[in-house]
Amino acid sequence: MTTHVKRAYRYRFCPTDAQAAELSRTFGCVRKVYNMALAARTEAWTRQERVNYNQTSAMLTAWKRTEELAYLNEVSSVPLQQALRHLQTAFANFFGKRAKYPRFKSRKKSRKSAEYTTSAFRFRNGELRLAKMSEPLRIVWSRPLPEGMSPSTVTVSQDAAGRWFVSMLCDDPGIRHLPATDAAVGIDAGLDHLLALSTGEKIANPRHERRDRAALAKAQRRLAKKEKGSANGVKARRKVARIHARIADRRRDSLHQITTRLVRENQTLVIEDLSVRNMVKNRKLARVISDAAWREFRSMLEYKAQWYGRDVIAVYRWFPSSKLCSACGTLQDKMPLNVRTWTCGCGATHDRDVNAAKNLLAAGRAVAACGAGVRPQRSSPGGQSAMKQEVSRREP
Repeated sequence: MTTHVKRAYRYRFCPTDAQAAELSRTFGCVRKVYNMALAARTEAWTRQERVNYNQTSAMLTAWKRTEELAYLNEVSSVPLQQALRHLQTAFANFFGKRAKYPRFKSRKKSRKSAEYTTSAFRFRNGELRLAKMSEPLRIVWSRPLPEGMSPSTVTVSQDAAGRWFVSMLCDDPGIRHLPATDAAVGIDAGLDHLLALSTGEKIANPRHERRDRAALAKAQRRLAKKEKGSANGVKARRKVARIHARIADRRRDSLHQITTRLVRENQTLVIEDLSVRNMVKNRKLARVISDAAWREFRSMLEYKAQWYGRDVIAVYRWFPSSKLCSACGTLQDKMPLNVRTWTCGCGATHDRDVNAAKNLLAAGRAVAACGAGVRPQRSSPGGQSAMKQEVSRREP
């Protein structure tokens, strides 16, 4: 079965000096327009007035006519309009209680990017030309675009390490639902091992950050000694960013390999609904939890499952998967973190993580079978089920 999937293909490119200058100006103008529109909408909000995209678009036209902001005419108008659309989306998410109130973009901290629609770029014969540029971008084609497909939008960005990227969004007809299978797996996330599967397999934690920790610390010490705003300070900051980028690239590549294999081999994947945001507040474990990237793992697992026709079930975080015997169902009173192997009264000896994965799988199967929790309501008024589930099912 073929699904209609919009997929972004990201490539590095090497701009000429003229292109780099043009893109840098565009990034600055996009940030300026976004911040000015956000300030105008915030001011209107204090007066109990609502400002929509059309009104901010009219404001942009007026801004361009002023002498102070005439430089906005020097860059393509499309990325500026897209910035207003992104702001409109941010406010829609805020009013829909899906996100916090939009924040202003920072020149130093915010992501440098500009989005072009079809009217502002031309893609022919493998060459991409952006508006206001006479030469095509020198793209490093690490993989081809889907045959016969052209991008609908193009996003150009520069990361903190100084690397330039172009992301092309297009339809990918090559993504198809995989043949259905009866295989199911419970997945328990950990730190000693990145993942423990209900099959008994354990996937090692690569600890990407630890490999570069010494080099990162050295680079950060050198950065701390530089004068703020100096040329040497910029070079030192760029070196720190390159180390962070190298760590992130390795982590992302590893997670892509793991999630792709799990989705291809299993029809149903059961995970635990972890609150990573709260867990990283533990100062002793924050670094290793962040390095494990549990949230990114779940995100990859869910969108790939949707692509390939698989189901992902997230079991409520307070489900006692580690304290429950997967053989007889006995619930232990205590299970300290330093206990990695334990023996139940029924005689079964369990590896803590594998046992948790088996219990998650059993709970997920119960959800798939009846769609309800497996434990009763709490006795407290207004209490919620001791086990809730979120099921991400494939589209019919």
